This record gives sequence, C-alpha cells and structure tokens, in this order.
Amino acid sequence: MRLAIAGGTGMTGEHVAAIARGRGHDVVLLSRRTGVELLSGAGLAGALEGIDALIDVTNVVTAKPDVSVMFFAGATKNLLAAERAAGVPHHLVLTIVGAEAAPDGYYAGKLAQERLVAGGVVPWTILRTTQFHEYAAMMFHRTHAGAHVASTGRIQPVAVREVAEHLVDLAERGPAGRTTDLGGPREESLADMVHRYAHAIGYRAPLPVVNTPGTLGRAFRSGALLPGADALRGTQTFSEWLDALPDA
Repeated sequence: MRLAIAGGTGMTGEHVAAIARGRGHDVVLLSRRTGVELLSGAGLAGALEGIDALIDVTNVVTAKPDVSVMFFAGATKNLLAAERAAGVPHHLVLTIVGAEAAPDGYYAGKLAQERLVAGGVVPWTILRTTQFHEYAAMMFHRTHAGAHVASTGRIQPVAVREVAEHLVDLAERGPAGRTTDLGGPREESLADMVHRYAHAIGYRAPLPVVNTPGTLGRAFRSGALLPGADALRGTQTFSEWLDALPDA
C-alpha cells in the first residue's frame, strides 16, 4: 500500500511510518519538514496521488479552544479537499477517548476534527485512544508559576507504538467508521505517574499534587476519560515504559 501520514515527523507519526515501512508499505510524510503546510494547504497538491489511505496523527500543543479548533479543523478541511481531488479512498484519524466529557480546550479541536471527518465524503475511520505513557512527562514539564506539580486524575495510558501498530492495521483493513477504542492495560493515578516519572529522571524536589481546573480536570477525576469495557487493551504498562526510559 501507499500510505500518507499527516504529522508523519512527529512522535506518533514517526512510529506509524516505521511500522508501515517495516511491513513493506510505501510511505509519504506530510509535515512542514517535508514541505507540506497543512493549515494553508501549501504543498498538498499532487502529494496524495496514488495514496491508498491517509493516516492523520497531526497535533498541536495548546489548551486554548480557539487555537485547537483552528488547527484541527483547518488541517482536516485541507486534507479532505486534497483527498477528494486525488481520489484517496480512506481517511483515518487518531482522536481521544472521552473527548466529549471535556469539550473545551484542546479537546474542542479534536471533536471538531471528528465531526468534519464523519461528515465528509471520503470514506473514513476514527480511532479513539487513551493518553500515551508520555502524558506523565508532558504534565511534569508543563510548569505552573514556574513550579513542577502533579495533577490528579484517573488515566489508563497506552504505548504510542501500540497505537501506531493499530493504526497501520486499520489502514490495511479499509474504512470502518468509528472503530473500537484502544486503551492501556491498567488504570493509573495521574499524580502517581508524574511522581514516578520525576523520580525516574532524577528529580528530587517537592512535587505538590494539584487539581487540574475546568472540565478537563473534572473529566480526569471522574474517570470519564477511561476506556469502556468493550475497548481494546494494549500490553505495555506504565512501569515497563518507565523502565525503558534512557534516564531510568
């Protein structure tokens, strides 16, 4: 197959590309590093010729709903238009389990992305997953008033490589609509994950526990972002991910 990966040079995209190439697929990377600007559409013309499936793992780092919606909606509209023009038969997008429980901030953009894909004419698959193990590192490095903190929440983290493997599986199978969610093997405490990550990288200063404000914080604390009973489960635990860290 000839697969296009939007966001193919990012963390998730690099895993998807490596797995796809390992299975013998031809891979086209769509990112600024390869001369494609998804928000403007620059570089998309002609890039999708002969593509059998497009896997969208683009991302933006923001907690602002307007920025998130602008990015995900803008990029998705341009991708769908380019796919229609090139006759791409499958659009596959990665989103987040329970996004509707926190429909503002970053999640607002993911919900807009889902609506555009599901309402478009290109046959599609939407895969929702839980947060990656790397979420603990992101939360640790996102300081509050210059201080590191550990946010509370219930989380069931999944390995990014296992997500990437499943995305390539889905691309090979063809359009499936809203497919079964994918989560990690066990529920964890987000605050505990952040503390364990900090310890693994040698951080020994106090790390106060705080509640994330707003709908996102409430969704984390209530368990609304956990996968349902029918979700698929990954195998790598957070402890195994920590053990594999270069700094561990």
